[in-house]
Formats: sequence, C-alpha cells, structure tokens
Amino acid sequence: MPHPTDSPPWRWDAADIARAVRLGRVSAREVATDALGRLAAANPAINAVVLPLEREALAAAEAVDAARARGEALGVLAGVPVTTKINADQRGLPTSNGVVAFRDVVAAEDSPVVANLRRAGAVIVGRTNTPAFSWRWFTDNALHGRTLNPWDAGVTPGGSSGGASAAVAAGIGAVAHGNDIGGSVRYPAYACGVAGLRPSAGRIPSFNPSAAAERPLSGQVLSAQGPLARRVGDLRLALEAMAAPDPRDPWQAPVPLVGPPPARPIRVSLCADPAGGGVHPAVAEAVARAGKALEAAGYAVEPAEPPNWAAVVADWDAFVTAEATVYMRAGFEQHADPAARGIFARSAERPLPAIEDYMRLLARRATHQRAWARWMAERPLLVIPSSNEPPFPQGLDETDFDRVFRAQSPLFPTVLLGLPSVSVPTGVADGLPTGVQVVAPRWREDLALDAAEAIEAAWPMPTPIDPRG
Repeated sequence: MPHPTDSPPWRWDAADIARAVRLGRVSAREVATDALGRLAAANPAINAVVLPLEREALAAAEAVDAARARGEALGVLAGVPVTTKINADQRGLPTSNGVVAFRDVVAAEDSPVVANLRRAGAVIVGRTNTPAFSWRWFTDNALHGRTLNPWDAGVTPGGSSGGASAAVAAGIGAVAHGNDIGGSVRYPAYACGVAGLRPSAGRIPSFNPSAAAERPLSGQVLSAQGPLARRVGDLRLALEAMAAPDPRDPWQAPVPLVGPPPARPIRVSLCADPAGGGVHPAVAEAVARAGKALEAAGYAVEPAEPPNWAAVVADWDAFVTAEATVYMRAGFEQHADPAARGIFARSAERPLPAIEDYMRLLARRATHQRAWARWMAERPLLVIPSSNEPPFPQGLDETDFDRVFRAQSPLFPTVLLGLPSVSVPTGVADGLPTGVQVVAPRWREDLALDAAEAIEAAWPMPTPIDPRG
C-alpha cells in the first residue's frame, strides 16, 4: 500500500485510492464509508457540502466492487470519492446554483461532466456550495449559507467553487468538480491551498439539460469545467475522466491530452506583477519560489511580460460583463440574495457597448490569441500570481468591490484566450496558503501540469487539514 496502515482512506490521494481499489487492497465501499465519515466529521465546521449523498455514494461504490469482482476493466477514478458543484446538473438532484428560487429545479439527466465522472467510476459523495448564480469570489448565499475556509474561517475559501476547494482541503473527497469563467476554479484552489485546473476552452464538455435557454456566447466559449484536488497528479486523472467526448457540447474538441515533446530546456516566463500595479509581498515571494523550484527542476526561467496584458483584461471584462448584463440582470434582481444582488449591480453598472463595438470586441479576441500564441511558441510556460493579494477577508467584496476586482486581474486573460492554467500552492505565509498559476499554450495541459508538479515537489502542502477557527 502507498500509505501507512494507520492512515484512513480519506487522507489518500485519488491515484492511490484508484490503484488500491483496482488491486483489491481495499473495497470501494470501505473507501466510500470512510469518506462519508470524514464528511460528517468535518463538514459542519465549514459548510462546504450542502447535499450529502450517502445512499447514492454507497450504491456507486458497490457497483465498482461488483464490476471488479466480474473481472471488468475499471475507470481511472474507480472508487475515488468526489464532489460535484450545485450549478451542474446531476440526475434526480436540484441544480440550485445557490438560489432559493431554484431549490426545486431537479435535473432529469446528468450534465456531461457528471456523466463522465460516473463513467470513470467516481463515487459522488456530495454536492458543494457556490454563491448565488456562481457570481462571486466568495461563497455565500441565502439558500445554503456561507462556506468557511478550513485554514481560517475569517478568510474566503474562494468562489465560485468555494465549496469544492474547502471540501478537498479538509479531506472531503479526493477530487472536486468546479467551473471557471473568471477564476472560479483557480482562485478557490489558491485560497484553500490545493491544486486546480482550468483546462483549454473546449477540452471538457459542458451543458446543463435543465437550462431553459442556451448560455450566452461568453459562457459557451469562455467557461470551462475543471477539477480541484490536493495533488497535481490527481488533476491528471480527473482531467482524463472529465474530458471524455459528449455530443451535447458542440464546442468540445477531441484533442489528445499529451502533445509532442517540446525543445528542452523548456523556457518559462516569470512575471510577478503582469498588471504593473503592485502586488502583496507574499504574492511576489510565491512567484519567486515557483521560479526557483522550476530552475532546480531543469527549466530555463527568465523574467518576461506577456503581450497586451491590459487590453486582454479589458476585453475579458467587456465581453463577460456585457453578456451578463443582458442574460443575468433580471435573475439577480428577482432571485439573488441582497449581497449578491448588490455586487452584481456594482460589476454590471457600465452601459452596454454599441453593437459595432461589441462586434469589434469579438473579432479582437483572435488578435490577442495570435499574439500570445506567437509569444508562447518561444516561451511555452508562464508563471503569474493567482491573485495580487493573499486570500481576502470574508465579505470584502461587499465593502470594497473595486479592490477585489483589481486584485483578481491575473485570472482573466487565460479565460479570454482559452489557455490552460494550473493553480498550484507554494507553501504557507502568515498561516494562509500561497500559490501561483502556471499557464501553457492551448491544449498543452500536460506541460502546465508537469511544471506544477515540480513546484509542488518543492513546496508540499499539509492538506488534508482539520478545519480551524
């Protein structure tokens, strides 16, 4: 066994669980029972899982054990406890998205990402919390309440996948599902000291069968489903499972998960302050730590700034905000809790662009993508902050939204550009996790994950942790 016998399965990595189940060293039911016990013990302190799924989890685990007994091939996540976010359809369960009015919107079928997790043998132990309409870097709503960061209850666990990140950090499931259009996988991973992957746009299929209408174009081409886990290696397994083809998403592209070997040494651009407005000393130190770890691992690390940073950030903001104003304003005004309603109003207070300006904005996306593709052809990896500040105090966006938004600018360019990005921890400063993003060219999640593993090896984290006050 890869772990001491006195270590309970809830502490194991996903890869170790899947291997142990496949070899018959432990049953999937034993793992699920242990995971559900950890959920019951840890979740009351953090409110990460808002819908435990004991009966369903045990049934899924027993199905894995039965398949193994029949000699069938098992999926890459067979027997691995995972959680899913409450904004993705899961058959027979509500897709509430943190909104009281949607508490009874029950999905008739699984979304592609949930269906892919099931096919890979994952055992879904619960559904995780998100802010109303998944529209904050904090996780709080009138339906399920506030999720707390297991490192410090006074700081945000991130959002919108804050329930996912807090659950993984506390040992509730080895893998968590999240999604990201403005950092909603990467920022929660950063805030809770775990790893998170926002894959290339089109890598993992996305669709909610319960939706009354199609998503706006920004949601279709910018939003990405992605995994969170305590270890980077587990992101690889989860990506393999989640990226299985599904015809319901016309934007998914069946590109191989591993690309051709790059020239070595692989060049890495290090940029601690891409916006040029200053970063917290702990953030600058995290980028420096990552650079040293990559140098020690044989990468060629050099300071360099990516092209047209401010323009890319501005176009992400204009694209997402304009479409949110059209598609989401009525929902927020009618159904969101007061805090979420006020924050949305603050973020969407600008007038809508004229149609001509909007058309030019969409066309300009290709200009940005071309410039970055050329730049990254010479420097395949970029290391930047996940945020310009350490994790925020709870509720800061209600009192100082502008500060929060400015600090989050490192999360936006990769979304507009469709590039993969891995959020990886770099240790602890003043009792809170630190970390960076590793960005790679489109479809090269493998390169970003390789580099993130080198950083992780130099700065291992003590997760899972028991929730702290």
